[in-house]
Amino acid sequence: MPPEYTRQDGDGGGDSGVQPQFGSPGPRISPQHPLYLGFMGTVGVGLALLVYWIGSNTTQLLLWIVAALFIALGLEPVVSWLEGRKIPRPAGILVSVTVLVSAVVGFFATLIPTIVEQVTQIVEQAPVWIRDFIDSEFFRSLDDQFGVRDRVTEELDKFVNDPAAMGGIFGGVVGFGSTVANGLFGTLIVLVLSLYFLAALPAMKKWGYRLAPRSRRHRVEALSEEITRSVGNYVIGQAVVALLNATFAFIVMSIVGIPFALLLAFVVALLAFIPLVGGMIAGVVVLLVSLTEGWQTAAIYGICYFSYLQFEAYFISPRIMQKAVAVPGAVAVISVIAGGSLLGVLGALIAIPTAAAVLLLVREIYIVRQDQH
Repeated sequence: MPPEYTRQDGDGGGDSGVQPQFGSPGPRISPQHPLYLGFMGTVGVGLALLVYWIGSNTTQLLLWIVAALFIALGLEPVVSWLEGRKIPRPAGILVSVTVLVSAVVGFFATLIPTIVEQVTQIVEQAPVWIRDFIDSEFFRSLDDQFGVRDRVTEELDKFVNDPAAMGGIFGGVVGFGSTVANGLFGTLIVLVLSLYFLAALPAMKKWGYRLAPRSRRHRVEALSEEITRSVGNYVIGQAVVALLNATFAFIVMSIVGIPFALLLAFVVALLAFIPLVGGMIAGVVVLLVSLTEGWQTAAIYGICYFSYLQFEAYFISPRIMQKAVAVPGAVAVISVIAGGSLLGVLGALIAIPTAAAVLLLVREIYIVRQDQH
């Protein structure tokens, strides 16, 4: 970091503060000078076009950077808590990342064999479900009225005999493999960037604060610290809420006898991490699977799970999130929908803390300025 200094040569002061290494900057050109206005206007337009071009060609990289920064901010409260316990920051980062990676690896090491077994059972049961559906009275009535069986057979024959369709299947398999490879590569990049961001976060924030004028630096630092603290607490709180949601769903599924309970609990945990709508989507997914065991099973699970969602919304989430973010309900819904439309799942995840940051800036900057007039 370059040294901070309070006076420049020629200020007329006798302060013995630290001076710039390469001398003091000269007087600035007048902003009203025609040459200055024309040159800076041209440079501004050029920079705007350059930023747009770079952003449009590095969208995936920018998403990885945002995801890594989001994870780093989520782990920062843990590292700060360890620093408060007299543990050096490098050791705190190592402990936090080690615990996180160990938990994820242990979770998947336990979960993957069960998922593989239950997915295999689904594949084995699928023909039975299809055959039962074909033998049902409902399908027979449809077949008698609309000739569904003959129509399906005709379309299958056309599909099998169409070289373009078979080539499309091969291309789809190759595309799926490429998507999996890109996903693994992206995951590795995000993890590495998260580690670097977490290690350099204090220096990054200090550099960012130095970009603000010295007279406003303290206020910029206070607002930025409040935003980063809120984001970190939000990530941890949302993870706790998703874990509780998945645990409750697994217990209810195990009691009522819904098949593939562990696999579905994993799906619930992933979906419940999405604020507001994730829990509802997870409930619908499990309900569709529970219908294979009868409507009574689905009804019992639906009553228990959606009752839990109400309890979570009014008692669990407010207590977990009370130190994280405070966003009005309407703003939260709109921000999640907008974030999901723009950036998918990542946008839905960062929507609420982003909305909280915007509300904080509006309240502390714009409204304060308006109140002074």
